[in-house]
Amino acid sequence: MKKVILVLCSLIVSANTAFAVGSCFIAKDDSVVIKCEGDCKIRYSPCSTFKIALALMGYNAGILKDEMHPVWPFKEGYDDFRDAWKQDQTPKSWIKESCVWYSQVLTKHLGMKKFQNYVNKFNYGNTDLSGDKGQDNGLTNAWLSSSLEISPEEQVVFLEKLLSNKLPVSTHAQSMTRNIVYVEDLPHGWKLYGKTGSGYVLNKDRTQNREIKHGWFIGWIAKGDKKIIFVNHIVDDKKEEKHAGPRAKEQVKEKLLQLIEQIENSKNG
Repeated sequence: MKKVILVLCSLIVSANTAFAVGSCFIAKDDSVVIKCEGDCKIRYSPCSTFKIALALMGYNAGILKDEMHPVWPFKEGYDDFRDAWKQDQTPKSWIKESCVWYSQVLTKHLGMKKFQNYVNKFNYGNTDLSGDKGQDNGLTNAWLSSSLEISPEEQVVFLEKLLSNKLPVSTHAQSMTRNIVYVEDLPHGWKLYGKTGSGYVLNKDRTQNREIKHGWFIGWIAKGDKKIIFVNHIVDDKKEEKHAGPRAKEQVKEKLLQLIEQIENSKNG
């Protein structure tokens, strides 16, 4: 399955030179790649898309209970980059607001041994939780433009396992995780599920290149039993304030809406 993605992507890369290096879009319907653009083999930090993996760990370990529990309070010293983070958070708000500190409280509850074990069992990217060089912060920072990296192709494989209940955690954990990443309703009865992620590209010495941003929007659209997985990853040096993740989301929503119209028109044609 992975080899099919590699072949299709490489063919389109050679024909689509305008696509920025490291940018990638994949859409997969069941076992068939229906769209693949760009360079999808390079690994990047998962950033906040890793919250999907963290939710699976949290629900499986019994730390997360449901969509609204546990409620963890904001404390002085927590990351407060966004105003929405300066208040109590639930699993649902954690995902919706992409709250960094809730993730870090969760990994501290897990502890490094369990955390690493889950990442290994998920075969998640390079599985490297060492964190920033010399900082000993892997437990709280490995996925934040740091040591842990994953490619768009690997994100697709991970999502396929999540949608088919084939990850090495309970079906309850997988079901709850799918529930809390719901985003919105789309036309014709389709629903959008997914998670953004924003960060910086790393230099060869593994320091962050603050000039080059990268962003993710990964997930799936669903209608009844039909599900189409997508991964969108962008790399650019735009100076605008908006993070790359939301821009990746806006970009992919246009593609998904076009895809939905094609599917619905083919039914009526």
